[in-house]
Amino acid sequence: MTIGALPETMKAVVLEAPHKVAVKDVPTPKLEKPTDVIVQTTVAGLCGSDLHIYRGHLPIPLPITIGHEVVGRIVQVGDEVKKWKVGDNVIVPFTATCGDCFYCKKGLMARCTTGITFGTGRGLEGCQAEYVRVPTADTFVFPQPDDIPASTLLLMADILPTGYFVASGGKRLLMESLGQPMSGDIVKDVEAKKEGVCVVIGCGPVGLCAISSAMRMFEKVFATDLAPHRLEAAKRHGAIALQDDELKAAIMEATDGRGADVALEVVGHASAMTKAIELARPFGIVSSCGVHSEPITSNGYMLFHKSLRFQWGQCSVPTYFPGALGVLRDNKEIFAQFIEQKIDFAKAEEYYALFEKNKVGKTVFVLGDEGV
Repeated sequence: MTIGALPETMKAVVLEAPHKVAVKDVPTPKLEKPTDVIVQTTVAGLCGSDLHIYRGHLPIPLPITIGHEVVGRIVQVGDEVKKWKVGDNVIVPFTATCGDCFYCKKGLMARCTTGITFGTGRGLEGCQAEYVRVPTADTFVFPQPDDIPASTLLLMADILPTGYFVASGGKRLLMESLGQPMSGDIVKDVEAKKEGVCVVIGCGPVGLCAISSAMRMFEKVFATDLAPHRLEAAKRHGAIALQDDELKAAIMEATDGRGADVALEVVGHASAMTKAIELARPFGIVSSCGVHSEPITSNGYMLFHKSLRFQWGQCSVPTYFPGALGVLRDNKEIFAQFIEQKIDFAKAEEYYALFEKNKVGKTVFVLGDEGV
């Protein structure tokens, strides 16, 4: 099924070489399998993870349409799609998953054996385009709530579930280390009781989502970043946001000299991981969702001495979507201000350069006007 005939070509943001993007006319995607849908983009996100590809740190075949965050309307539906129909407004998480492998059945979709992240050169083009082919749509796509604007819902495609994942992963490991019973319901487990001291390393868009999530789980949440304006944003999200030279002393004072129970690393840089390790208490937790593209070294004796537990990796969005949506619903006002830039595709090259230099915050490309 389709809403009229789709055009043969469409506009898309194409990465042609490291540090070089351009808006190009490319073929409009078609249904390739009966489990596919085609989504007409309302808004598409510019994410910090895109910068790893933009800078050439994660080599992929070029040229390619970039981007992995999209909210839009379904305009074509494959014959075997059961959950969706033409005209449905949907949120598309950043990785297409099968729903049936060992990992998917356990809620660990980030390690789906056939999972593909949009715009990473594995046969699935990116989402910064007028139309997006979404495979296995019945397994990982979500409906748009009517009471939240599309540009705000874009956070649910990646960074808000990721923030909830990194915070809740740290909280669950803390509960386990303290011998506390868990029900298996992630939201009930981590939000039933605020407990412990948490520190968030990095206050970019994902870091802010992690802070808002952590505020539901921990008694006290500290945060730090190199950029002063990001510290101000962290304060608005509820954290005790401090510069590096003030942070350790404040955490030690709050914990009788032990260190943070949980340190969340969301930067994806070796120095941030080292800082997380340094600030965590002995037998504490380090939970990381930062995309590390370079080798990491650390002080082996310090690790041995601290006996830390680590969680590290990519978010399984469908598993953490309900908890993240709760964070969004309870913080509508602050997240309504979260999108700092709403721009046209024509400005893609300019805004990639600005975003890389940390001169703009969360940025979205607007292609439709449905609740933006």
